[in-house]
Amino acid sequence: MLFFSSPLLFIMELLFFRFKKILTVCSDWIILPVIKSMKVRLLLLFYVFLILSFSTMAQECTTRGQSPSTAFPVCGTNVFSQDNVPICSSHNLYVPNCDDGANYANKNPFFYKFTCFESGTLGFVITPNDLRDDYDWQLYDVTGLDPNEIFTNRNIIVTGNWAGNPGPTGTSASGVNYIQCASAPNGTESRFAKMPNLVKGREYILLVSHYTDTQSGYKLSFGGGTASITDPKIPDLANLTTSCDASKIYIKLNKPMKCKSIASDGSDFLISSGASIVSASAVGCSNGFDTDSVVLTLNAPLAAGDYTVAVKVGTDNNTLVDNCDRNIPVGRSLPFKVTILLPTPMDSMAAVTCAPQSLQLIFKKKILCSTIAANGSNFKVTGPFPVTVLSAEGECTEGGSNVINLKLSASIVHDGTYQITLQPGSLGNSIFDECGLETPLGSSLSFKVKDTVSANFKTAIAYGCTMDTLRFNHDGKNAVNQWSWAMDYAGKSAFQNPVGYFHIAGTKTISLKVSNGFCADSSTQIFTWDHTLKAGFETINLLCPEDSAKFLDKSSGNIVSYTWDFNNGNASLLKSPVAQKYPPSTYEKEFIIRQIVKNDMGCTDTAYQKLKVLKSCYIAVPTAFTPNGDGLNDYLYPVNAFKALNLEFKVYNRTGQLIYSSNDWLQKWDGTFKGE
Repeated sequence: MLFFSSPLLFIMELLFFRFKKILTVCSDWIILPVIKSMKVRLLLLFYVFLILSFSTMAQECTTRGQSPSTAFPVCGTNVFSQDNVPICSSHNLYVPNCDDGANYANKNPFFYKFTCFESGTLGFVITPNDLRDDYDWQLYDVTGLDPNEIFTNRNIIVTGNWAGNPGPTGTSASGVNYIQCASAPNGTESRFAKMPNLVKGREYILLVSHYTDTQSGYKLSFGGGTASITDPKIPDLANLTTSCDASKIYIKLNKPMKCKSIASDGSDFLISSGASIVSASAVGCSNGFDTDSVVLTLNAPLAAGDYTVAVKVGTDNNTLVDNCDRNIPVGRSLPFKVTILLPTPMDSMAAVTCAPQSLQLIFKKKILCSTIAANGSNFKVTGPFPVTVLSAEGECTEGGSNVINLKLSASIVHDGTYQITLQPGSLGNSIFDECGLETPLGSSLSFKVKDTVSANFKTAIAYGCTMDTLRFNHDGKNAVNQWSWAMDYAGKSAFQNPVGYFHIAGTKTISLKVSNGFCADSSTQIFTWDHTLKAGFETINLLCPEDSAKFLDKSSGNIVSYTWDFNNGNASLLKSPVAQKYPPSTYEKEFIIRQIVKNDMGCTDTAYQKLKVLKSCYIAVPTAFTPNGDGLNDYLYPVNAFKALNLEFKVYNRTGQLIYSSNDWLQKWDGTFKGE
């Protein structure tokens, strides 16, 4: 931090640190109108010019580890020390909810990558070597993404902290639940964010940045959380192959190992006999910090025979070390065989699927892509039906490919055995492997294809009075031997021609999947039928003496006849019968009304309703009542007001005060007023 004697320079200093993490620099038209002195204006403009000059003089970040794609691999068991941070800047960063969010500088950065091996919270601390330094950081979830998306993808930010005050920073259980934005250097803002939750199997990148061009370095340590970012796999050898002339050995490791742990003289490895190792080189270490592939160069080609490569302590005083600083145990070894050099045969292909329009040939050694005719003329396909090869293409890396993909002019849909034969292509040659040996012309491979199948099916419906029967039929053509039916709620079946029973008509969804063990197909049909027979009618429940009861038919189905029994001595065969009268009585009497309907299939259904005939519908109000709770005359109300319209029932005391009122004759007064 700089100190100035004049108030103006002090103000300038504050302005500088206020925006120390933000790239936006205030221009003359923002600041200068506030300052009246031309001299002051010129000084401030000069200072802004210096800031802009220092910004434009910053170098592009090219050191390994200073870009997301070359991030340091880190492990939860290590303390990572960074003492030398090259001064550089590249790209702007998006910081959520901070100013406009997109003006933060990726300055003097280092990036660290790790994988979560056990879900939980992540705790870490960045401790400056000089506690007056201010480091910032931001964490990203880059699972399945190009690491450089941290500059463009705003949805992968997990958490971060950009507070301006110096000292240790990171995550803790008591940290804030948000990303702290840039602040004044003497502020009290929290430098710790709450521990984020990591998910097992996902990959993360941590950015550590420092704005000023002088810095002391820092130590990055992990701990305190419940997540694990330490690979539990013990470092080891995975497999190996040799070059064509057996002068090189290609070792595949079971996980990435630190490049710097590999002795360039090959002394980390020992070969059993026949030759000695003169050098070792790691694949990909020019752009990264770790590798899973090592190439050993021998002083002479190996003769045919059996050999072993073993791990030992090299001249660098270690075996290979993983990113958690764990060594491959001394003595770990892999056996291998060197055979007489022979041409790579055309001996296998990827499994052929139904109706293939492409075929894939697989080779034990890489085939030189330059020897593969792009028009597919190296290959001829014969069989019971004509097949034309349109093109051939390898999946080429370093000029070779272990597969050749053949594209056909049309899908092979007919059953039979077909054959691929190698022939001289339009380039005038066969194909050659990476050792320069020619696969013999006339080499061939056979494969079988079965006919395509169809899941279309037929149905026959037999209607019944209480249950409908659906019979399903599939023709079984093209050797179909597997059926899987889903017959709506009627269940499932594996028969070729099952039967479904449905007790309720309506819409039914029937699905079928078929297979002949090679090709498969599926189909779905929706059936809708409505022959449900349902009796039903509407009428009143209470009938006053001498009134007539009307009956409204509500039955459904393909009805051909109606039978009514009104229980008053009358019957009817009409859909809409005439209104019915019932004899008066000195007491309430209940009658059961019955409707029977029949459809065109001879099925019947019956509906019943009760009709109560009242003894009287004349409104009467008792002149007295005894509300003593003995169950006799305890309430006062208008009796028999079944047909009353706009009823008002009111009770007054002897002084004319209203003490009870109701518009519902079934609401009865119990003799109380205001609870007494």
